[in-house]
Amino acid sequence: MMQPDRSKALEVDATKRSPRDLRALRKLGVTEDDDVRFMLLGSSLWKIRSPRWQKRRELRLQEDGMTVWCETHKRSKRAPSQQTFSVMDVQCVLEGCQSEVLRGLCGSIPEALCFTVVFRGPRRGLDLACNSEEEARHWIRGLRKLQERGQTMSQRDKLEHWIYGYLRRADADKDNTMSFKEVKSLLRMINIEVTELYARQLFKQCDRSGNDRLENSEIEEFCRRLTRRPELEALFCRCSGEDCVLSDEELLEFLREQGEEATLSQARELIQKYELNDTAKQQRLMMLDGFLMYLLSKEGDVFNPAHATVYQDMSQPLSHYFISSSHNTYLLQDQLGGPSSTEAYIRALSRGCRCVELDCWEGPNGEPIVYHGHTLTSRILFREVIEVVRDYAFQASPYPLILSLENHCGREQQVVMARHLRSILGETLLTKSPGSKGTRSMPSPEELKGRILVKGKKLSGQQVESDSSSSSSDSSSCSEEEEPGEGGGTKTKNKKKKKKEYVKSCSSSFAPELSDLVLLCRSVRFRGFDHASQQPANEMSSFSEGKARRLIRDFGNSFVRHNARQLSRIYPSGLRAHSSNYSPQEMWNAGCQIVALNFQTPGEAMALNQGRFLQNGRCGYTLKPAFLRSADSIFDPEHPTRGQGYQAKTLTITVTALQVKGSNQRCQDVEASVTLL
Repeated sequence: MMQPDRSKALEVDATKRSPRDLRALRKLGVTEDDDVRFMLLGSSLWKIRSPRWQKRRELRLQEDGMTVWCETHKRSKRAPSQQTFSVMDVQCVLEGCQSEVLRGLCGSIPEALCFTVVFRGPRRGLDLACNSEEEARHWIRGLRKLQERGQTMSQRDKLEHWIYGYLRRADADKDNTMSFKEVKSLLRMINIEVTELYARQLFKQCDRSGNDRLENSEIEEFCRRLTRRPELEALFCRCSGEDCVLSDEELLEFLREQGEEATLSQARELIQKYELNDTAKQQRLMMLDGFLMYLLSKEGDVFNPAHATVYQDMSQPLSHYFISSSHNTYLLQDQLGGPSSTEAYIRALSRGCRCVELDCWEGPNGEPIVYHGHTLTSRILFREVIEVVRDYAFQASPYPLILSLENHCGREQQVVMARHLRSILGETLLTKSPGSKGTRSMPSPEELKGRILVKGKKLSGQQVESDSSSSSSDSSSCSEEEEPGEGGGTKTKNKKKKKKEYVKSCSSSFAPELSDLVLLCRSVRFRGFDHASQQPANEMSSFSEGKARRLIRDFGNSFVRHNARQLSRIYPSGLRAHSSNYSPQEMWNAGCQIVALNFQTPGEAMALNQGRFLQNGRCGYTLKPAFLRSADSIFDPEHPTRGQGYQAKTLTITVTALQVKGSNQRCQDVEASVTLL
């Protein structure tokens, strides 16, 4: 099947490209790179979705150096956005047969011909097979080089790339010019709503050649005029005065108005960095375009750049931190019939997730599998998940990773699980408790750097404790649903008898080899806060979102004190079949550390999670406030203003300009008040 269909020369005729195209490649520093030049020529590759679905696709790098066009041999009815991808959206490039699809073809296709492009966000990965090893090497190396270049692009270059990408999509006939019809298509793509009369007027003003088409500099001028923000221009004029040029002293005054502790030398550095006009730079002046570039830069970001690195104290007990956590990590879509994939683990780990979940079930040929039990979701091998964990566990963060095991396997396959964990993870797997802190306190993230912890049930003598995190029960799994009791945890005699029988059954089917790997995150059934206060600090319980809310409502302060010493994991309701999420904030307010969300589902909940873990170098751990770390805390999340020391404060934010993502709505001069506790 994989026979070379043609040979390609590496020489590219530069005369066929527009000056804009050549400038983009020069900025990336890749005009002479053999891999990139090969990608510019394009290749006919095999796109693979299954052993039966393998089709030819033409892949070609566009002249912006950051967009790849993927087209069929037939006329495609798909939208242009579905036929391209940006290198900026690529999470990683997997060499060989590392995806589930390509692993299934191992033996029929040489591994050296294959690679997988894994994307950020919900887009499905792209499994490809080349015609030769050389071709595969060019694409793999080229994509990785361009990824690195993209990470070092300036804000101005990123903006140009963004505009260029939409221009390429709107240019239907691919002649590097824009008709008015194509311009209207562009306006729809970038969510700018203007009247056709205004758009036509702007088009004619920029069409200096008078041929009813925009070319090169005319297109750039049109885009600049189109993206003008009058409210920001008004801000610039207010700061600069009648001459509409900012001096270094005027820029310093503006910075101090924004609450920044800037100096005159820092203002001058900003001018040198972001001003586009060389003459203005020499005279220490900033014009409007330079001012806008500054506002779009990292220095203009409201986020404190000092928090982009690990700046918090990482030597406190593990229970003193919020921990970025994923629920049903293996799923790419819904909980009932969606695909399971190791790609989902790559995406979560690359986003700084520090607690991933594996639902483990009996698989064929003695190999455990991971999937959402008793549903139509696809299945992946436990071994393959652990291999991905080995490769990506510490790429985004050096701090400990927790593997939350939902064990539904029999004893024999539990032994296989333990063997895979030890052999694949090697020294990174925690197999001995660090230090000798005793049972009252957990080790710190700093002490556990570079280590992988197993969370699960553990044998104690002849018995095994069960947690309550399973949303689906199975008689062979030693998992059981929560009991709807209150914080005291009292039970009837019948319940005690049933519990004793249950524990006896679990103990006989639980493998000591797997139990031995559970050290710092021992899953136990929650029997009330009084009972939990007598437990070792390494024992933890899991709660459904509903149970957690009831505990917050009825025993809020007790929950806070409990979470100061022990870990709590919160997971979504089993009724969330479409992988929706609950708000994590109410759980964080009670000090819950492992607040697990469906990472594959964007929305407000995941936006809150992203904001929570954006700080502290995105390492997946953020230190809880002092009042959530104290065992004697009087804070009650249900009644936060009661007691001493807690007073609400109001933060007023003035928004000068914004555009709603995915909408053509623009706002300006908006004032919002947020009450902080």
